[in-house]
Amino acid sequence: MKNFIETLSNIWKIEELKGRILITLGLLLVYRFGAQIVLPGIDTTQLAQLSSNTDSGILGILNAFTGGAFANASVFALGIMPYISASIVVQLMGIAIPYLQKLQKEGESGRKTINQITRWLTIGICVVQAPAYLYSLGALGVPDSAFVLGKGLDFIIPSIIILVTGTVFAMWLGEKITDKGIGNGISLLIMVGIIANMPQAFVQEFISRTSTTSGGLMFVLIEIILWFLVILGSVLLVMATRQIPVQYARRTASGGFDKNAVGTRQYIPLKLNASGVMPIIFAQAIMFAPGLLGKTFNNTAVGQWMEVQFQDIFGLAYNLLFALLIIIFTYFYTAITVPTNKMADDLKRSGGFIPGIRPGKETGDFLDKIMSLITLPGSIFLALLAILPALAVKLVDIQPGWALFYGGTSLLIMVGVAIDTVQQVNAYLLNRHYDGLMKSGKNRKEV
Repeated sequence: MKNFIETLSNIWKIEELKGRILITLGLLLVYRFGAQIVLPGIDTTQLAQLSSNTDSGILGILNAFTGGAFANASVFALGIMPYISASIVVQLMGIAIPYLQKLQKEGESGRKTINQITRWLTIGICVVQAPAYLYSLGALGVPDSAFVLGKGLDFIIPSIIILVTGTVFAMWLGEKITDKGIGNGISLLIMVGIIANMPQAFVQEFISRTSTTSGGLMFVLIEIILWFLVILGSVLLVMATRQIPVQYARRTASGGFDKNAVGTRQYIPLKLNASGVMPIIFAQAIMFAPGLLGKTFNNTAVGQWMEVQFQDIFGLAYNLLFALLIIIFTYFYTAITVPTNKMADDLKRSGGFIPGIRPGKETGDFLDKIMSLITLPGSIFLALLAILPALAVKLVDIQPGWALFYGGTSLLIMVGVAIDTVQQVNAYLLNRHYDGLMKSGKNRKEV
């Protein structure tokens, strides 16, 4: 406890880090405040049924991702999901469209252009989703009397503009947190929205266990212990690496490398799950589609089947498809974020080589093979953790709201984002410690 307090004190002593943390907290507070602002023209006292209809199922996940803004008919009702969807589309198009492939190879300038394309596509998606959301409010239990201005164009058009602007503003907040704050801004916005629903979910589970003969306090304690074990498993998945040994040849007088004069031995850490929580976010964004398609075409046999199977997020069909998409996206995201050929070229230029493997293409193929082998168990473990809430509901009869935090998308996002943020904070602390050592060394030398 003493070391923890001392670490917090050290964090507060670093002015740049303190400023970034305050900026992050301030922008997150703005986002949470915006989630409570209801669209103009809607009576807030008549939204109880909307809240009730979005506290479980696939709409419950969507509401959790928006931090309750979806159920509040808020200006942030669409949340940050249109941006996530746009990112998925752009990255998928990057495989087939040469122009995007060229941008990906142009470094920082190419990344800025891709981000701009993603932003415009986000607006396009919002323009489609905003009217769909507004017209679905009636089906979700909002009575006609709640629309003070009616449902005419004088309400629809301004509301669409507000919803689109809300998502763009949330996207801007996320980017500002990434640039000026600490951690990944978009992921932090999602995490904060999820955490906002956590206390209520636990209270509902606690009341359910203690007010009936379904386990009592002892079962609640067992659930908490198991919950921490799931968190530990999630942390291990995020942190686990495979160390690849690398040796470096020493330079000759002519500036080349002499492999017979081997220098220091180092390691390339290849992560068991190099894609983090992004496959789950991507897969979850796509999993909204089958249920919505089924609801749209519920006058057909196929549409009715899709509506029944994919509206139940704890059902067999939903979770099988969800797990499959996570495995596919894990491989896809790893392939585009871990450039094994570039790693091999960098090693060759610096005189590094993997013992027993030729530098260059063979090293790249070797690294690619290793990544494929370690990604398979990582992706399966990630998929199992993602569908754990369904197992908890079906096998242990945990309340659906609390089960969403019992593994699954919510917990993995929280763990992944928390670890990433803590690592960034730790990097600031280590850098300050390193500077201090350098100053001490200079002082000792001068003395």
